[in-house]
Parts: sequence; C-alpha cells; structure tokens
Amino acid sequence: LQTLTARMNAFVAAKGWDAPGSPRPQTPRNLAISLSLEAAAVLEHFQWAEQARDPAALAGELADVGLYLLQLASVTGVDLEQAILDKLRHNYTREWQP
Repeated sequence: LQTLTARMNAFVAAKGWDAPGSPRPQTPRNLAISLSLEAAAVLEHFQWAEQARDPAALAGELADVGLYLLQLASVTGVDLEQAILDKLRHNYTREWQP
C-alpha cells in the first residue's frame, strides 16, 4: 500500500492538484465525495446484470475507487494498511445473522 500511495501522491503532485488554488483541491471532503461517486460508477456495471458486461471498464472503475481511497487515507493521516488489519481482526470477533 505504501508504494501505491507514493505513486498516487506523485501523480497528484504532477497534476498540480496539491498546489494552493488548484481547481481540484485534495481535501478530505472532496476526496470522500469523489470516492463515493466512483463507487457508484462501479454499481453501474451491475445495473440489470449479474456480471459486468465490460470487465476492463469495471477494472478501471475499481482502480479509481482504490486511488481515491489511498489519497483520502493519505491526506487524513490514516495508515490504511493498519486500519484494514485492525478491522479484519475486529471482524473475526463479530457474528453476522444468516
């Protein structure tokens, strides 16, 4: 995850999106909105179908979700890898109703 986050941060810097006055400021709010919008785009691939009709397009949308998630974790100071491990550990203690 650290390598992917570094590459995402390099991309954002190359585009100037982390610069003051950027038209795409990398704020937690903006990134959370973008993450949600991209997650909705994933859903479009399954509207009226059990399988995605275009697996390559689905892969691109999933990548967008992942990139926004990495960037949101980065700007908010969340160690995403540790958060995932912690959540998995917690989920092992939970019970879900059938």
